[in-house]
Amino acid sequence: MLTQERYQTILQILNEKNTVTVQELTKLLNTSESTIRRDLTTLDEMGKLNKVFGGATSIHQLSGVYEPDVESRESVMLEEKKAIAIYCAKLINDTDFVYIDAGTTTDLLTDYITNKNATYVTNGITHAKKLIRKGLTTYTIAGRIKPATEAIVGTEGLRSLKTYNFTKSFMGTNGIEINAGFTTPDMDEGLIKEEVIKRSYMSFVLADNTKFRKVFPITFADIKDCCIITDKLPYKEFSEKTIIKEVMK
Repeated sequence: MLTQERYQTILQILNEKNTVTVQELTKLLNTSESTIRRDLTTLDEMGKLNKVFGGATSIHQLSGVYEPDVESRESVMLEEKKAIAIYCAKLINDTDFVYIDAGTTTDLLTDYITNKNATYVTNGITHAKKLIRKGLTTYTIAGRIKPATEAIVGTEGLRSLKTYNFTKSFMGTNGIEINAGFTTPDMDEGLIKEEVIKRSYMSFVLADNTKFRKVFPITFADIKDCCIITDKLPYKEFSEKTIIKEVMK
């Protein structure tokens, strides 16, 4: 079997099963494990699949609606998140009207903000507390507090956002994929994020490298709608779709 034929067969199998092992492909394609591993590496680099230990998964495999709480996410990729937050804090100017989305990386952003002349709006409870303690002009949107993420969401929040026009917004995301865009598990949070981005002159998505090639049920923005600030870009094809800044390159 020719190389391109193997590639096509592997991708067809993944479309049907979502996951496949090296051993399964070795038997199905009647070839060696070393050949299959090379094929998976090449297809992963091409952005056609996700190579994992012992096999591969489809890049279109949908993540579930489960979302860990804030406490369990705070220490994950901490140094990477800090580097992203420090860089973003330097983007805030005196005349900016800034929106800060709820999330663990954006929460770290509030630790490094020093500009006291800008005005800040947030839907994050802990974010608002930190900004107030720094003596910064701070507003929260109206709405219901979601316990898992400590974010303010709901129709009241959407209505209050319609009175704002932001110069910059700093957003969180659960997943980034070229076709699906920026995604989240929660409909209410997705609607808030979508409205903020529509009302922002510039939007920055703060995302560590683990967020790429993940897809959750709700898309809140196309990949071209926001600049991505990440620690290190794991898949170069994303840089062809939007502006991406790597802060730990």
